[in-house]
Amino acid sequence: MHILPQLRKLEEKYREKLAVVGIHSAKFDGEKLTANIAESVARYNVRHPVVNDANFAIWKHYGVKAWPTLMFVDPEGKVIGRHEGEFSFNDLDRVIQRMIGEYETEGMLNTDLLPFQQRAIAEDLRPLSYPGKIEVDAEANRLFIADSNHHRVLVTSLDGEVEMIIGNGEVDDFTFAEQGFRQGVFDNPQGMAVDGDTLFVADAGSHTIKRVDLNAKTVTAIAGNGQQSLYRHSGGEAVANPLNSPYDLGLRNGVLYIAMAGFHQLWSMDLEAGTTEPFAGTGAEAIKDGLRGESMLAQPYGLAVQNGNVFFADSETSALRLAKIGENGRVVTLVGTGLFDFGDAEGIGKEAMLQHVQGVAAGQDVVFIADTYNHRIKRMSLATLQVLNVAGSGRKGSADGPAMDTAFNEPAGLAVAGNTVWVADTNNHAIRVIDLLENRVSTLELTGL
Repeated sequence: MHILPQLRKLEEKYREKLAVVGIHSAKFDGEKLTANIAESVARYNVRHPVVNDANFAIWKHYGVKAWPTLMFVDPEGKVIGRHEGEFSFNDLDRVIQRMIGEYETEGMLNTDLLPFQQRAIAEDLRPLSYPGKIEVDAEANRLFIADSNHHRVLVTSLDGEVEMIIGNGEVDDFTFAEQGFRQGVFDNPQGMAVDGDTLFVADAGSHTIKRVDLNAKTVTAIAGNGQQSLYRHSGGEAVANPLNSPYDLGLRNGVLYIAMAGFHQLWSMDLEAGTTEPFAGTGAEAIKDGLRGESMLAQPYGLAVQNGNVFFADSETSALRLAKIGENGRVVTLVGTGLFDFGDAEGIGKEAMLQHVQGVAAGQDVVFIADTYNHRIKRMSLATLQVLNVAGSGRKGSADGPAMDTAFNEPAGLAVAGNTVWVADTNNHAIRVIDLLENRVSTLELTGL
């Protein structure tokens, strides 16, 4: 996911001279199904052919050892180089330019376009397109929905009446200037945090944090410089330093906590000082507890702040973890054991198993979990660490009714207030509502959009 924007730039610049083919060698069971891969290709606007290498045949043939790996193949079909990990567009651009120059001189390039047609998706006909996260302000009777692939945020009542649309559906043209709601202000918005009439948005595609003034109807970038950082750094002035795929936010006492998926870290932002810095994780991808600065995380995609804890969904380890706020705070794993350990099981603490969990919401003495690749919503009691299914049969689909008979499709975001849980049911392009008293699930009908 993190290299797709860079590849897209290369594909556009060299469309007659460079062919890109994606090889999808899945880690999780849910990623091995061709239908699910096709869904992701559409969701992330992948413009090149993608092979489902479910059994790692191509991976083994090329001796690949890491995600992602780039293999360079010349016009005669010979492998001439490889690169493991993410990359700078400018660095790779120079390499591609030299290769093209060499093969053009030798008359080896075929400039015919590849006969590949991307699957068409009628995005404009859907009220929502892959909604990633959701936030609730129950006192103000407001829901905030990240309509991620429509590049906008919807503000609705708790009953689904649309009150505001933030963003015009166009991809963010990054600027530090204050922008109005009718401009292209987001690029794949994800997690949010609300403070009265101020909304903070993790804009994953532009690698920034945006502040929304709901009264003045303006949007301003307050962290990140619009570029994806390819190196981990120590932070500093918020608008001077690049970020890497911020995916969720939580707010406590003037500090924003950020799930920085691309860095494998949690970050924090002092809103008054206008500074950002790592909060937890060294940046190495692993599951390791201990002091926050010595711990290791693996693609945190969701978080929730409750009292003195930051609960977070550590997706690549299928884990629910927490980071203690305060001096000498520690990271503690509640569910999850390793990078390749995942499943679908209830249980106490680490007896339970999740699969690529992406969202969390903190209620009273309980944490709700979007168990994304298991298509379920689960909950953990903070008193007993008991993990139980709340909704979803585990089958992929879309069905309302009694909670345990319903179906979701890769839910990624949660919000909770009282006895209601709202779910961003991402691949169903819908918001689902769980009534905890009635143990029933319904689909929120958006009106006035």
